[in-house]
Amino acid sequence: MESPQVIDVDNDKKVILKEYRALLRALRKNVSHQEKKLIRRAFELAADSHKDMRRKSGEPYVLHPLAVAKIVSGEMGLDATSVICALLHDVVEDTEVTLDEIERTFNKEIAKIVDGLTKISGVFDLNSSLQAENFRKLLLTLNDDIRVILIKLADRLHNMRTLGFIKNPDKRERISRETLDIYAPLARSIGCHRICSELEELAFEHLNPTARDAIVKRLERLRQSQGKAVAVVSGEISARLEAAGVPARVYGREKQPYSIWRKLQRKSVGF
Repeated sequence: MESPQVIDVDNDKKVILKEYRALLRALRKNVSHQEKKLIRRAFELAADSHKDMRRKSGEPYVLHPLAVAKIVSGEMGLDATSVICALLHDVVEDTEVTLDEIERTFNKEIAKIVDGLTKISGVFDLNSSLQAENFRKLLLTLNDDIRVILIKLADRLHNMRTLGFIKNPDKRERISRETLDIYAPLARSIGCHRICSELEELAFEHLNPTARDAIVKRLERLRQSQGKAVAVVSGEISARLEAAGVPARVYGREKQPYSIWRKLQRKSVGF
């Protein structure tokens, strides 16, 4: 039998405040004073609404919307409205706060985006048997504001980054499969390739850790034996392009483990 969790309220407050300040540092430089006031209001509403909730990690739940908001701003470069909606994205679904309250406190645009995020969450519960491709199309038609999809992707990205705290292996597998079938392709379809790649890698880590570890070890050996090959070839190509008067930037990238594994499966070849 597990011992009851001891909650350090003062430490929680320090951690929450630290993450809120990190969010403020991640904001775009052109955020106005009025927008910062609305962000503060959204943070306070989220913190109060989720005050009795905790994540599987044991952390205060509000750290999740703060993390999603930081991804939205710092990694996606979205606007202040998106940051506010990221902070509020679970409020209507998980607490007593209503859309009418959000519209009165903020504005109709923010309420509409939060409503779209709430509907997406509801679709999962009601339509779990939908084919993945049809489901992705449905997500794209639920709301005419692309920020709904981007914030939902940020939400899934943070959930995948913290998936290890879920103890139930079946649940981890279900969430990872859902990520590979729906969210990663959705991210790719709207041009979020870096997010797509990270979602794939995080899902692969839980779905097939043995294959991933094997590929990671092979890649490490290749780096040790051929680590300079890409730099040498890139330099040669750059020199030839420059000599031909062609302005260009040449760079190389390493394929990710999931991408390698998928190609091995598709082509039925060895490493």
